[in-house]
Amino acid sequence: MSKCEQCIISEFSTLKSLSKDDLKNISYHKDSIDFKKGDVLFSEGTIINGVYCIKEGVCKLSRLSANGKEQIVRFIKGGDMLGYRSVLSEEPVSLTVTALKDLKACYIPKKEIFDAMKSNAKFSMDMIKTVCHDLKDANMAITNMAQKSVKERLADTLLFLKETFGLDKDGYLDIILTREEFSSVIGTATESAIRLLSGFKKKGLIALDGKRVKVLNESELIRISQGF
Repeated sequence: MSKCEQCIISEFSTLKSLSKDDLKNISYHKDSIDFKKGDVLFSEGTIINGVYCIKEGVCKLSRLSANGKEQIVRFIKGGDMLGYRSVLSEEPVSLTVTALKDLKACYIPKKEIFDAMKSNAKFSMDMIKTVCHDLKDANMAITNMAQKSVKERLADTLLFLKETFGLDKDGYLDIILTREEFSSVIGTATESAIRLLSGFKKKGLIALDGKRVKVLNESELIRISQGF
C-alpha cells in the first residue's frame, strides 16, 4: 500500500493542507481500491462513509432524469476527490460515479476526514473552498445549458475535454466517450449529437476515428462556443 505522505497526488489536491502526521494517520486507515472500466464507484441515493481520492484514471458523474435518461454532470481525473460533499453534509450521494478507464483510488473513512478538519484549520477551510468551487461550476453549467445552443455546448465540451484530459500519442483526446455520452453531456438526443459531430468533421473542425476525436481547429471551436 502506498503512503499518503509520499503520494504526489496529495500535493495537488485538498490533501496538500494536511500535516505529515495527518497524512500518516490517513495512510494507516485508508484502503487502496482498483476499479475496471465500467465499474460503478457509488450510485445515486446511497450513503457513503468516506471519500475517494483518485490516483489514476477517469470517471463520469451522472444522474438519471425522470424519464430515465442519463445526464453527465462532471468528469473526474487523477488528483481529484469524490464524495466529500455527501460526507460533510451526511446526506446520500446525488450522483452516480462510473469509471471510464481502469481506475486506482484510495478510500478514506470519514472519521479521518473529520478528525483532520477538527485539528487542521487550513484543511477545513480548503474543504469548504472546494465545495464552494464545485457550486460555482454547477451554476455555470446550469447557465450554459440554459443560454447556449446545443452546437455551442458541443464546442465547449470538446475544448473542455482537450484542456482537462489532454491528447494521446496520436493527437486524439485522451478520453473516449460514446455518442450517447456526448449527447448526455450536452443535453440533447443521441441522433442530434451524431449529426453535430459529423457536421464538425465536414467543416474540418475535428477528425473522427471510431469513438476517438481529434481537435483540428481550436480557434473556430472557441468562436462557436462563444456564440459567433
